[in-house]
Amino acid sequence: MSVPRVSPPVDLRSFAVDSTVPRLLVSVRDADEADLAARAGADLVDAKDPDRGALGALPAGTVRAIVALVAGRTLTSAVAGEPDRASLVPAIAAMAETGVDIVKVAVRGDWSEDDLARAAAAASGRLIAVLFAEDGAAAGHVPRLRRAGFLGAMIDTAGKDGRRLVDHLSRPVLVAFTRACRDHGLISGLAGSLALADIAELAPLGPHFLGFRGGLCAAGDRRRGLDFARVAEAVRLIRASARRDAA
Repeated sequence: MSVPRVSPPVDLRSFAVDSTVPRLLVSVRDADEADLAARAGADLVDAKDPDRGALGALPAGTVRAIVALVAGRTLTSAVAGEPDRASLVPAIAAMAETGVDIVKVAVRGDWSEDDLARAAAAASGRLIAVLFAEDGAAAGHVPRLRRAGFLGAMIDTAGKDGRRLVDHLSRPVLVAFTRACRDHGLISGLAGSLALADIAELAPLGPHFLGFRGGLCAAGDRRRGLDFARVAEAVRLIRASARRDAA
């Protein structure tokens, strides 16, 4: 089974429903890393500052440079950080204005329906909620996100202390999340200090994206540069998992 690449423009809502093969999301800190990830076969380059925590936002100018370099070769996204209610809309709007295909923002469980709706409207049709694994089960948030107009939801780890997503959440919890996203027509993603060895376990759970940073960097250190060979190996492993499922 061949695995189709996703290239902009793409109907992301249809992709949420129709796609059955996980894609590789690679977090990048600048245009050079974005180019490396795209050349290695990444399906989505995610602009993020690894020196500023789990969801550190890059300057808008850096994100624009990333988009200018790789648009048409791969999907692009950018994180809007972990804004409070007061800065929520400006932070999301600033990233939406860079021209990325997708904007990601941390969403907390105590946000009201109005908070969620305002957030979604700031990047209409392009906003993905990032839910932290440390906060527990995430499937229950999915219906609220769909009603608010989010494009999708992703689980990540807030702490970058060596513990991986699978150290925080069990397989049944992750399956419930990806299934809830598909049932509600949302794109789903799984991330959180993932290693290459996690692909075989997580790909069959039904996420649309598997997100990586540290596991694809030199010496496994998310603050160091991406390693082309590791990105290419992640692509190979995801494609291999798709072929096994098809068989």
